[in-house]
This record gives sequence, structure tokens and C-alpha cells, in this order.
Amino acid sequence: MNNKNTYLIPFILITVLFFLWGFAHNLNPILIPHLKKACQLSDLQSALIDSAFFVAYFVMALPAGYFMNKYGYKSGIIFGLLLFALGAILFVPAANTLAFSFFLFALFVIASGLTFLETAANPYVTVLGDTNTATQRLNFSQSFNGLAASLAPFIGGQFILSGKNLGDTEISSMTNEQIQSYLMEEGSSVKIPYIIISVVVLMVAFFIWRSNLPEIIEETNQENESESGSILKQKNLVLGVIAQFFYVGAQVCISSFFIRFLGKTSGIDEKSAAIYLSVALLLFMIGRFVGTYLMRFVAPYKLLIGYSAINIVLLFGAIAVGGSFAIYALIGVEFFMSIMFPTIFSLSIIGLGKQTKLGSSLLIMSIVGGAIFPLIMGQISDMYSIQFAYVVPALCFFVVLYFGLKTTSKHSMKISSGH
Repeated sequence: MNNKNTYLIPFILITVLFFLWGFAHNLNPILIPHLKKACQLSDLQSALIDSAFFVAYFVMALPAGYFMNKYGYKSGIIFGLLLFALGAILFVPAANTLAFSFFLFALFVIASGLTFLETAANPYVTVLGDTNTATQRLNFSQSFNGLAASLAPFIGGQFILSGKNLGDTEISSMTNEQIQSYLMEEGSSVKIPYIIISVVVLMVAFFIWRSNLPEIIEETNQENESESGSILKQKNLVLGVIAQFFYVGAQVCISSFFIRFLGKTSGIDEKSAAIYLSVALLLFMIGRFVGTYLMRFVAPYKLLIGYSAINIVLLFGAIAVGGSFAIYALIGVEFFMSIMFPTIFSLSIIGLGKQTKLGSSLLIMSIVGGAIFPLIMGQISDMYSIQFAYVVPALCFFVVLYFGLKTTSKHSMKISSGH
């Protein structure tokens, strides 16, 4: 009872962080079509939005882990929030100049801050209580990440997307001054949303600074050899890093290309497509809560195996059938992706003891998959079609399925339920 009371407030505070970075992540599918217009980008260039964002995880994950090893989780969280706020406010000068490289830099700074938050928050939640329910706690906190994911496209679609898509004929009939005015109007719509984000993040940073957030010391497991030697000898962790790399790549591909997919295959305008995406991500959130409940009765690795197989079937069905079925199949994929990140994460770090922070850093580094696979998918889309390009996330889920099958060991059984 004492532990539960001690951990309740920290658990709530950390769960707020999941919401914040979920919101930032899921504005990217709005920024991709928006900046494509405002900065006059090609499809490949617009995919660099994801690349600039997710490459920060690869670059900053180990520094974040080392920072928290020296200064602790609380300091890492506050520093991450300050970087997050700085990156958000940089959207103002980026919009004023319409320099795409400036937008990419701002996104890199935001994602650098999120790297600190995720490196801290994911393992922090797993140790705020009974080890047997670590995966359930992480999925519960990640459910609020899902809530933010469902809200971000809707809010971003309303306040950032204009709904104006001028064709080549219309643009050719405009004067240079009219074109510049149009582009500046498009670019300026990001200012207020990102200023608000910066202010909110700074308020959260202040509140956490003033709060009594306990430092968690990972217990040493005498039966586990992970306390000594190279962490790369931990096969379960290595497989988890690989699985997370492919999973994040699949997740980013599915969401980032969603609006363009609906436009090109069904003629749905960008504002309406943003609402469809919001509904899809609402199911993603619901899936997190459903998955957290199901883990009371079903081992996490079994859900991971089942959900991966379902997503493979849905994606190949979307590729083969197309039409309305493809749209609803992609929406269904969001539901079955819901438990994957936290489940892979928690299954991978079980038993790492003192090396938990380093293991967490490696898992956060694997988020760089979100920088690589959208470029591959974009290239396939340019060569063939955006519908066929969804073969990329389909193949990624085979790797997640493999991890689920290989992790059916004492590690996964330890956290399969509340017993």
C-alpha cells in the first residue's frame, strides 16, 4: 500500500509526458502535406520531415542515457522538456522565412527533447510498482500517448491545414506577389499551435521541477548475467531493438502516408482525410486500453504475435483489394499496432538491472526506423503507387512477429499477468 501511494503522483506526472510526446509525434502527418505546399516540396523532400524528426532519436538516445545515468531521471525529463519547448518556438522564425531546412532543424530539436523524455519515461513507468504488472502499466501510460495521437491530427487539421490545394494551372495564372502571399499564409498557420505547445511544455517542466519525483534505483538481479559484460550479449534486448526499429518504421509509414493515400486513391480532401486519420488514431488509443485489459488474462507476447499476424493480413488485403476496404483496413491496422511499442519495450528490458537505462537508450535509438522506412516507402510510391508502397510496413510486421515468437521465454512469462 505504501509503495502504491508513493508511486501514484509520479506515475500521473510521467503519464502526462506520454500525452505530450504523442501529440508532437502525430502532428507530423499534418505537417507533411502542409509543408509540401508551403515550401513547394517534392514527395521525397516532404518525407524528410519524418527523417529529421526520427533521426534525432538515433543521435540523442545514448547521450540521453548517459545524462540520466549521471544526473537521474528527473533531470533528464526537465532537460528534455526544455528542448521540446525550444524546438516548438523555433517554428515561428521557420514560418517567417519559409526555409524548409529551418523547419527540419526545429523538428530535430523537438525530437531531441522527446528522446530524453522517452528514454526516461518508458523504463521509469516499468519500475514504478510490481515487476509482474510492468507491461500493463506501460501500456496504460502509452494509452494517453494514444489519446494525444487521436487528437493531434484533428486539431492540427483544423488549425494548420487550409484545405487549399492550388493546381499548376491556378498557380501559373498568379503573379509572383500572389504566389508569395499564398505561401506565407500557408506557412504562418503553424505559428500559433506551436507557440501554445511551447508554453504548455514549459508549464509542465516547471511543475515537474517543483514536484517530489523520486529517483528509482534499478535492483540488482543476482540470477541475471546482464549486470556484467557487454549489453549486446543480451539476446532478448538485441532482438527487441531490431523489432522496435521495424515496428516504428511501420507505424510512421502508415500514419504519415495516410492523408496522401486517401487523396490519391479515393479523392478525399486533406481536411476530411485528417479526420479519418484522427478516427484511426482514436482506435489506436482504444486499442491501448483494450490491450492493457487483455494482458490481465493473456501473456503480452501472445497478443504481440496475434496482432502482428492480423496486421500482415490487413495490409496485404489493402494492397490487393484497394478501394474502401483499403481505407478501413488501414484504420484497423492502427488498432492492432496499439500495444506493440510498449510491449516490445517492456519485454526487451526485463532483467537488465543496472543496465536498464542503457538498454532503454538502445531501444529509443531504434526509433530511427521512423526516419528510414518512409523514404523507402516514398520511393516505392513514386515508382509504382502509394497503394503498393504499403508492402513496406507489411514486411516490417513480419519482424515484430518473429520477436514475439522468440521472446516466449521466462522473460515474457514473468510479466504476462498480475501473478
